[in-house]
Amino acid sequence: MLRCLQAGLVIALLAPLYSQSASWRDTSPHTVQYVTVDKDVRLEVLDWGGSGKPVVLLAGGGNTAHVFDEFAPKLTGHNHVYGITRRGFGASGFSATENAVERLRDDVLAAIEALNLNRPVLVGHSIAGAELSSVGTSHPDRVAGLVYLEAGYPYAFDNGRGPAMKDFQIGGPQGPNPSSSDLASFNGLQNWDARVFGYRTPEAEFRQTWDSTSDGRPEKLRDFPGAQMFMKIMTGTKKYTDIPVHALVIFAIPQVPDNWINHTRDPAAQEAGRTYYRTINLLKEKQAKAFADAVPTARVIRLRGAHYIFLSNERDVLREMRAFLAGVK
Repeated sequence: MLRCLQAGLVIALLAPLYSQSASWRDTSPHTVQYVTVDKDVRLEVLDWGGSGKPVVLLAGGGNTAHVFDEFAPKLTGHNHVYGITRRGFGASGFSATENAVERLRDDVLAAIEALNLNRPVLVGHSIAGAELSSVGTSHPDRVAGLVYLEAGYPYAFDNGRGPAMKDFQIGGPQGPNPSSSDLASFNGLQNWDARVFGYRTPEAEFRQTWDSTSDGRPEKLRDFPGAQMFMKIMTGTKKYTDIPVHALVIFAIPQVPDNWINHTRDPAAQEAGRTYYRTINLLKEKQAKAFADAVPTARVIRLRGAHYIFLSNERDVLREMRAFLAGVK
């Protein structure tokens, strides 16, 4: 299928066009391209440049490639770095599909082919672990390695010896919502993000994923059609029991976020929140051990940080990734 599509793949080089106000522009040092991967579906590809082994970044659920706007340039010293916004999100097109994982896998492979990348390293955050495992198990010759950033959960690896996906699907505490002052500007939303979560999401990512008011203020999270694919991935029967390529797997072990727990005055709710995080941490440890025990070619590490580990623990993640990338051929 990929060879048949190749003749129709189109790469359109465009200048970044993500300003939603006259005074703001995306300053991340990338170019923007669009690659056609399916009928009426073009994917946004960011190219941060660099030289060396190509690296392709895949965002987590609900995000676009712009979530890597500040992280990606720090990898360009020894690698050529790209980011792909999956179908149904941000500026990428969408058409519905029954086989979500296989379709997203084929999108990644089609983009790699269109960009003429020779065995890149795929890096995926969160739900993108399913795309990594699907590519790595079905086409191990097409990639040099895989990096799972808080992405090594049962949708990406499940040999029956770790927790099941349903074990992770437990309700957690609801954190504080942004106030009207936090929503006075996108910079205010960034500051709220840093205060509540401990890291700052790039402004371009917020502008891609939030609707704005007529005067340019963030209004609400955008509803993307691609979100319908995630439940199919989370509850699907496809199991990846082995990862036949070299992999770096990073799990985040979260500390209890007191600013989430203590914003409610209800002691029972506070204790329920702490119980949730203790439970999640135990499940993460079991999943990390199952991955490490079953996949000897994988380096599995734990970092004390947030789910967006490449934002909360940027220095640690860069150190581990640079060491891993230096060892792949």
